[in-house]
Amino acid sequence: MFLPRPEMILIDLDGTLIDSVPDLAFCVDAMMSELGLPERGEATVRNWVGNGVERLVQRALANSLDGEPDPELYTRALPVFLRLYQEHTSGRSRLYPGVREGLDQLRADGFRLGCVTNKAERFTLPLLRDKGIREMFELVVSGDTLPQKKPDPAPLLHAASAFGVTPAESLMVGDSRSDVKAARAAGFRIVCMSYGYNHGADIRDEHPDAVLDRLDQLPELLRARAA
Repeated sequence: MFLPRPEMILIDLDGTLIDSVPDLAFCVDAMMSELGLPERGEATVRNWVGNGVERLVQRALANSLDGEPDPELYTRALPVFLRLYQEHTSGRSRLYPGVREGLDQLRADGFRLGCVTNKAERFTLPLLRDKGIREMFELVVSGDTLPQKKPDPAPLLHAASAFGVTPAESLMVGDSRSDVKAARAAGFRIVCMSYGYNHGADIRDEHPDAVLDRLDQLPELLRARAA
């Protein structure tokens, strides 16, 4: 499929730029311990990430991807998790291989970049700063910037409007079904990373326009498709 050169590239955060599961899993287990409940472990938490911390807490309490916890327990648990994650947002998290090189090359090639995530701003901005990539993005749309989150297309359309570009001129880069659904609904092209957080499913099953193993492959893909 021909992939025209976009005027704007939006990139997801968790599972695309940064592996944030180590910090999230630490906070989940610490929360469970404070509540006197069994810890869940990093391997399990890895399959629950991707829809915001509120949903992550619900899944941890229910010990299920689709489960719903007792409302009273959730009401007690969420502030505990938020306190812990405020203190442990980035210390264990790491950029994926090729991310810094990919961002540097995209900027050198003249692409305008934005970051769109379901993570709340109070966690998003410190994480981007701590990992040294905040300055790469002209715009950051966090999970609480708008009333809607991905897979709703509103965050992507908000970014396109802020950049003054059309959806047809825009590209989303993500790692999950939520990213694909948001991009398709917004009229964006969508490239996905083969790693990341898609609840254990192969992202190729969602039929994005392309799948890459490293972000530093994206500049070459865009040059090749535009040639």
